[in-house]
Amino acid sequence: MGDVGGWGHRVDGSGKQRPTMTDVAAKAGVSRALVSIVFRNQPGASEETRQRVLRVADEIGYRPDSAARLLARGRSRTLGVMFTVQQTFHTNLIEGIYPEAERLGYEVLLSGATQGRSEEKAVEALLSHRCEAVILLGSFAEPAFLDELGRRTVAVSVSRRVAHAHVDFVHSAEGKGIRQAMDHLVELGHRRIVHIDGGRGPGSAERRRAYRAEMRRNGLESEVRVIPGEHTEQSGIETGALLAAEREQGRPLPTAVLAGNDRSAMGLLMSLTRAGIEVPRDLSVVGYDDSHLSHLMPIGLTTVRQDAALMAEHAVRFAVERLADPERDPREAVLDPKLVVRGTSGPPPVG
Repeated sequence: MGDVGGWGHRVDGSGKQRPTMTDVAAKAGVSRALVSIVFRNQPGASEETRQRVLRVADEIGYRPDSAARLLARGRSRTLGVMFTVQQTFHTNLIEGIYPEAERLGYEVLLSGATQGRSEEKAVEALLSHRCEAVILLGSFAEPAFLDELGRRTVAVSVSRRVAHAHVDFVHSAEGKGIRQAMDHLVELGHRRIVHIDGGRGPGSAERRRAYRAEMRRNGLESEVRVIPGEHTEQSGIETGALLAAEREQGRPLPTAVLAGNDRSAMGLLMSLTRAGIEVPRDLSVVGYDDSHLSHLMPIGLTTVRQDAALMAEHAVRFAVERLADPERDPREAVLDPKLVVRGTSGPPPVG
């Protein structure tokens, strides 16, 4: 256990005793109460004494245990963030969460979900570490779990909306993003536009519905094709292999593919390259998210940009404001996405 009040000895990760406030007081020749005043930056110590205490603390390696002090007052001022380790867009969101949390006086604790570690376990770890609120990035959890979590603690779901769950929601307007992508492809002259589905991934159902609606709106009902997939590179790789095999069997390639997210689009690009299919000469590809990896490819990915920084700001603010007013009704922020045109989209091949 840490030394909550500063008395006694604390032990670090190597088993060695860490200096305490009492040690600082003894070496500086002042009372422990005066050391406490200095570290709480309160009046009552002369500048000379303040400097001596800080110098001694630095010399012996004492660091005030701010987390312990907060817990002693019944507050951790820590926001827990559950994320999926493989999802690159989640790192963009986390980058935005840290500065906003710091601005509002909160620390951030991360807990990752993986194939071997469920979201539920990741969330429980955050709660066991006394996080005051939980921000869920791209949750796959059952609606009942989200609702129950929102009634146990303050919870915000980012990128996924679940009707009637007692949590705040922050997501992009999926339909608007898909419409922008489809308008771009149709204006370039594409008709055979295929969609790689994101399975149960956050936003997938909305993106799938929007794709079908846009194909109908443009008179392309007969060309609708949704290929089952997930928000993973492997899903894109398998789709590319499928399309290449169909071409070998005499079936024409689609002229464009709208992927469920950037990871799927990147896997597709890898697979098409291996099959000798050139993008965008033979086939255009559009992703969704504008994750940081979309900028790093040899050909920049045309994709629908979700404003990760703004989503993160809303998520943190929603959590902090609900902590201040627990009786507040759940809120929802729907942010406008924006198509970013890069090198993977162009006119369809002639003929």
